[in-house]
Amino acid sequence: MSIDKDLLDRLMEGRSPGDLFGKDGVLSELTKALAERALSTEMDVHIDEERAEEACGGRNQAPNRRNGSSQKTVTSDSGKVVLDIPRDRNGTFDPLLIAKYQRRFPEFDRKIVSMYARGMTTREIQGHIEEIYGVEASPSLISAIIDAVMEEVTAWQNRPLEPSYPIVFMDAIRVNIRSDGAVSNKAVFVALAVLPDGTRDVLGLWFQANEGAKFWAKVLNDLRNPIVGETIPRIVS
Repeated sequence: MSIDKDLLDRLMEGRSPGDLFGKDGVLSELTKALAERALSTEMDVHIDEERAEEACGGRNQAPNRRNGSSQKTVTSDSGKVVLDIPRDRNGTFDPLLIAKYQRRFPEFDRKIVSMYARGMTTREIQGHIEEIYGVEASPSLISAIIDAVMEEVTAWQNRPLEPSYPIVFMDAIRVNIRSDGAVSNKAVFVALAVLPDGTRDVLGLWFQANEGAKFWAKVLNDLRNPIVGETIPRIVS
């Protein structure tokens, strides 16, 4: 569904194209307005559900209701946004859009991890975020976000493989990889399997200075003969 053109014209009335992004830009205002509308709807649903539960349980107590709002500053793709978070009298409302202890929209975390995966240091990521989004993200915050996903990466590396795969594609690509402050060009060996239901699964990634038949033999041997009682890492440098 497209956004009504007249609505866009009203939003941009008296503004220049440069006012679209930035701290007080249209995008920031839209983010705030849409987020607060979603939070208000969540609160309505929450109160209705609690009242229904109280009615079914026959409780003789005052029904839950709205109890003003509190402000929370969250980081979005367009910068920092101050949201009015609705509160309820019972203090049981925990919104799905932005949880009680959440300070960033999930998409912001994804961008940080993406920059890190492309070889940027925490300091470079910090400077990039501040320059593009006008947001000051400390190196400790960036490191915390990266560390949070590393556990998932480790779990993926050591997951058990299926007993067999109908189809396995093998290929290698050349990429620039940052290591110890230096960038080097390496070959990334990729094993991509197709499962019986048609879904695809990356079996592993192996990094090597040069592509060759000898290393391919090692990759195949690792996949065919995992250590008994253990699992082999599927990202090997």
